Amino acid sequence: MSLLDQLRAMTVVVADTGDIESIARYKPRDTTTNPSLLYKAAKMPQYERIVQGAVEFARSVDGDRKARLEACMDKLAVGFGKEILQIVPGRVSTEVDARLSFDVEATVAKARRLIEMYAEEGVGRERILIKVASTWEGVRAAERLEKEGIHCNLTLLFSYAQAVACAEAGVTLISPFVGRILDWHLKDRGVKAIPATEDPGVESVQRIYRYYKAHGYKTEVMGASFRNIGEIVELAGCDLLTISPDLLKELQDADGKLDRKLSPDAADGQPEPKISLDEKTFRWMLNEDAMATEKLADGIRRFAADIVSLEKLVSKLIDQPVAV
Repeated sequence: MSLLDQLRAMTVVVADTGDIESIARYKPRDTTTNPSLLYKAAKMPQYERIVQGAVEFARSVDGDRKARLEACMDKLAVGFGKEILQIVPGRVSTEVDARLSFDVEATVAKARRLIEMYAEEGVGRERILIKVASTWEGVRAAERLEKEGIHCNLTLLFSYAQAVACAEAGVTLISPFVGRILDWHLKDRGVKAIPATEDPGVESVQRIYRYYKAHGYKTEVMGASFRNIGEIVELAGCDLLTISPDLLKELQDADGKLDRKLSPDAADGQPEPKISLDEKTFRWMLNEDAMATEKLADGIRRFAADIVSLEKLVSKLIDQPVAV
């Protein structure tokens, strides 16, 4: 059996892509998208019909140019999500605009709107995860949404403090960013490589996973943002792993025995004590973690920049004269 087949036997494999063809090829249970992935997919000729459908929808919306652009972006995200859900049997993660990462009310409103648009397309909320950045405000918004039956995936997660806050808020899923943690430590240490067995991103996910299982949290852990299959191998057994098509192919082409590294049954022993975080404690713990502070801010900026790029792309299409 390939490493990918063995991994599927112990972990839910999720495709980290907006490329529908790749999703069909590797048959994951779930799929995650983000502004960067949607921007890439929107420029591909094979998805022109999805983009054009969003543009036509935007043109029908009453309001000013800003309202039409926002409608187009929402419709585009839902359009790709609906297409993906025709292939995968599980869920798709659809991301809230990163520029709302510090606005609880706007995040809640956007999530409700996306769920409403999915419902209009015949897609139930049980198949949607709303992706929200793991800021204090993002966690609070997700807590409210979960109570409404809108399930959330807390993304851009780099620290223990973020993970603890998410679990306490009762969110459905977290996405710790393994590869971006590694990137920071490579630069900080001035080295070109760190073995997967000592990878700080891997160690972070292992710590979070064991804390969750030891204290009975229902929040699922989905490792994300991988740089190599060694990181994935070290997290075999994690609740979920979201993996890019390139690394899925590597796993599919590789053989050998894959050992389970994480298991709920092996999470007891002497767990770290359970803690509770108020806003002041959360912000202080995050502030004390230079890597997490920098990568969270950088991740929000990057996603926001890709949203702006996507807006520029669709804005030109909205403004084009309609053929008669």
